[in-house]
Formats: sequence, structure tokens, C-alpha cells
Amino acid sequence: MVNVCFYFQVHQPHRLRNYSFFDIGESHLYHDEAANGSIVRKVAAKCYLPANRLMLDLINRHQGQFRIAYAVSGTAIEQFRKFSPETLDSFRQLAATGCVEFINETYYHSLSFLFSQTEFEDQVAMHRQLIHDEFGQWPSTFRNTELIYNNDLATCIERLGYKTIITEGADRILQWRSPNYVYRPAPCSHLKLLLKNYQLSDDIAFRFSNRGWQEHPLTADKYTKWLHSSNGAGTTINLFMDYETFGEHQWQDTGIFKFLDHLPSQVLSHPDFRFATPGEVSATVAAEGEIDVPDFISWADTERDLSAWTGNAMQKDAMEHIFSLEGAVRETRNPDLIHVWRTLQTSDHFYYMCTKWFSDGDVHKYFNPYGSPYDAYTNYNNAAKDLELSLSREQ
Repeated sequence: MVNVCFYFQVHQPHRLRNYSFFDIGESHLYHDEAANGSIVRKVAAKCYLPANRLMLDLINRHQGQFRIAYAVSGTAIEQFRKFSPETLDSFRQLAATGCVEFINETYYHSLSFLFSQTEFEDQVAMHRQLIHDEFGQWPSTFRNTELIYNNDLATCIERLGYKTIITEGADRILQWRSPNYVYRPAPCSHLKLLLKNYQLSDDIAFRFSNRGWQEHPLTADKYTKWLHSSNGAGTTINLFMDYETFGEHQWQDTGIFKFLDHLPSQVLSHPDFRFATPGEVSATVAAEGEIDVPDFISWADTERDLSAWTGNAMQKDAMEHIFSLEGAVRETRNPDLIHVWRTLQTSDHFYYMCTKWFSDGDVHKYFNPYGSPYDAYTNYNNAAKDLELSLSREQ
């Protein structure tokens, strides 16, 4: 039996307003609530609401045989509550089917594992509680922000009691092996590792509407033949992608919803294929072998490393600055200041500062609301300096 394992990332950051040098010490309002509300409502209308309706219909139509998973960041849930409560309700409806797994991550979609074990574990616990409060599940599967992963993370996640961890099926860690099997992290005894099949995932997430792609147009029938061709050469095909693929990155007029509507019936037409969530795959499929990942990997760019967030001096300076404030922030015991500090840890802020304008440049430009990486750094740095000033006044 081959499992088709869909996992979708749902995330919205708290975006910063235009915060100038002259605002430092004068205003402590960093977030652009008008932009946040506008973007969340727009993406809800184009993606979350129609995609969730379709997912619910597919689950009902296929009598529970269609099964999926989501990782919804804490910052996204906060903004759904404020700007689009109907979106949150639609995720609750999906949770109620029993066919949807909700995955644990860091609450603030942060890079905290790189800097602070304490902060990382606090955010994991916060997000775990949030998932239970909103969707009635205690997660057993974990994914780190941006699929950042190494052996040390696996050891930590096993110690915290999780059964499954997911990350990128980067070529350099797989070498001759296939991502279409369950593995065990090298330092762990029972934690299962699921690896993204980035080729098949990116065919939907990035190439679907590319008219220059030799496989365009991508139909459900064609894609299903690719999936079925793996029969006998794998136990799980892990299709991990941003949920905004449906309707936002790939617009409705590309046919993306029609593709998704027809895919489950095509996949299930083969008796040896089924849909399963990451937790279900982990519970029913034995590990094929172990994977050793001493150095960090991620989903991003051709390198699949940390360079999208830590590749230049601006990014490193901004990141080191915000995490250097941890002790002072915690000493205040001020929940508002702690919350603001944590929103500034979100990985998007550092991604906007990326200066990789070559093979991966178009991706970074697409997601970047700033005129340049330097503008992103300057704006972020001004807000961080004001937060530092506020902390000094608290002491």
C-alpha cells in the first residue's frame, strides 16, 4: 500500500508598518494592522475559504478516504480571529471530520531553535495548546519553521514526546535513497522522519501555471499517473506545500481548484493507493533506514540550507539583535512586550532581507513587500531598537 500524504502550511506574519528612525522612542506600534487585515481577508477569499469548502466536500464525497494535514501558525490563527473568523470556523469544520491532522510547530513561526532552546520549547508548547484549544487535537507530529531540521532538532523533538517529524527531502541527505519511504533520524530510537518529495510537490506549488514548463498543462490524470508509477518503489509520497498554492499563488483561473477536485478519485482508482496523514503514515509504516543530518537543511532555494534567512550580514545582525533581548524581555514579565518580541522572531522578516537575486531571486521578490532587502533591514532594525529602548525603561 502506498500512502499519499498531503500536508499544507498555513501562515500569515504580523507585518511591520513603515517604521522610521524618527519613530524610535515616540511610537511603540510596529505592526501594520491595515495591511494585515487587508491581506488576510484577500487570501481568505481567494484561498482559505474556497479551498476549505473543497477539502470538506472531498472528504465527504470520498467517505473519509481523502485525508490531509495542516500546520497553522499561531500568528495566522491570531489574525483569523481578528480579521476572518469564518476562516477559523472552516478549519474547525475540517477538524470535526476526523480526517484532518493538525501539526505542531513554533507558535510564532520563528527561528528560535537556532538561538534559544528555552524560547523554542516555550513556543512549541504554546502552539500545542493552541491546536488543542482550537481544533481539539494534541499533536503528535512536528514540523519546524521553514522545514529547518538537523539531528539536534530530532533529538529534542523525540525528548518532547512526538512520534513524527517532517522536513525537506534534500538530495544531499538522501543521496541514492528515495524520499518515498519512512525513515528514522540517526540519533533517535523511535521518532519517525517523513521527507517531502519536492519534485512532485513543486510541480503543483510552483510549476502548475508555468506555460513554459514542458508538462503544462498539468491535469489530475497526468499527475496521478506519476504518483501511481511509484507503486512498488515507495511506501509514502509526501506532498508538502503552502496552502496558499490554491487560489493565491496559483490563481483560480489556472484550473488549480479543478485539478484538486479531480485528484482524489484518480488516486483512489488504484487499489494499492490511499490517502493518509503524517501521523497515520508514521503509525502504520516501518522505518526503512536512518537518515543522518548533522548540518541544517530547509525547504528553501536550490541550496536547501539556511542562507535564505542567515545568508548576509544584515540578516545575521537583525537576528542576533532580537534574540539578544531575550533575558531583558523575560525579566519584564510584561505579556505585551513578550508578544511583540516574539512577533519580531517570525522568519518572514529575515526572508525579506535576503540578497539572493540569482537562481532564486524571483521567489524572494515575489514574497517581499519591501523595495529592497536593505529597506526591510532598516525598517526592522528601527522597530527592534525601539523595543530595546522600551525594555531599558522597564528596568
